[in-house]
Amino acid sequence: MAMLRRGSKGKDVKVIQEKLANAGFPPGPIDGIYGRATELAVINFQQSEGLLADGIVGPKTLNALFKKKIPSDIKLKPEDITAKVTLSLISKMFHASSRVKKNIEKYLPSVLKALNEQKLTDKCMVLMACATIRAESGGFEPISEYKSKYNTSPGGHPFNLYDNRKDLGNRGKPDGELYKGRGFIQLTGRFNYTNYSRKLGMGDELVKNPEKANDALTAARLLAIFLKDQEFNIRSALLVKSYKEARRYVNGGSHGIVAFREAYITGDRLLS
Repeated sequence: MAMLRRGSKGKDVKVIQEKLANAGFPPGPIDGIYGRATELAVINFQQSEGLLADGIVGPKTLNALFKKKIPSDIKLKPEDITAKVTLSLISKMFHASSRVKKNIEKYLPSVLKALNEQKLTDKCMVLMACATIRAESGGFEPISEYKSKYNTSPGGHPFNLYDNRKDLGNRGKPDGELYKGRGFIQLTGRFNYTNYSRKLGMGDELVKNPEKANDALTAARLLAIFLKDQEFNIRSALLVKSYKEARRYVNGGSHGIVAFREAYITGDRLLS
């Protein structure tokens, strides 16, 4: 069964309507029809519980409604759209050249596998992942950060401006260059290499061998787990089409926002 949302019908909807009414959020007629009144009741309930207020009854909203005691006959699963995410679709999101199409063909399976591991296979998060890759690397491949005025001072050794960045956990030369941005999402700094290496169950492997952040599956898993960490904030931003805000939770700013927005909107249109 897909998650319950506006337009859903049946006994499960009726059960949800009854729970909403008992919780003090009247959904309109208890008729098993998920209309606007039920959607508004769900949104207000979600806001009350500090949940993502998207009007959709998924696992977290169910848990809150039933106080962790969900009836065994109500089983929801995410709406997995990965079967629709094809080479053709992503190529259109990237305006892909023949070289980029080859990269998509090579790396897309790893990206989808990693998103599946983190249960981020719905349209919103799949598009977020692919649009992020468009903004970060453009060519749908893991890349290393380039030397630039933002990371290297005039006449300085590569990435010397990163060497003593306490916010990145760096400890002086050669940490700046050693832990420069890599992957689909530009993992940067000793702290992040340490933190995400452990989150991936790799111990300190990425600290000892930071180039592994560019390996296909590792780069994809870094992307997916980073998005998972920011899932609530990202979904909240995309719910109101605040692409700049969603981008900020990944990049910390608006770098690549034009490419990100275009890719996301194109993918959304093609999957509608």
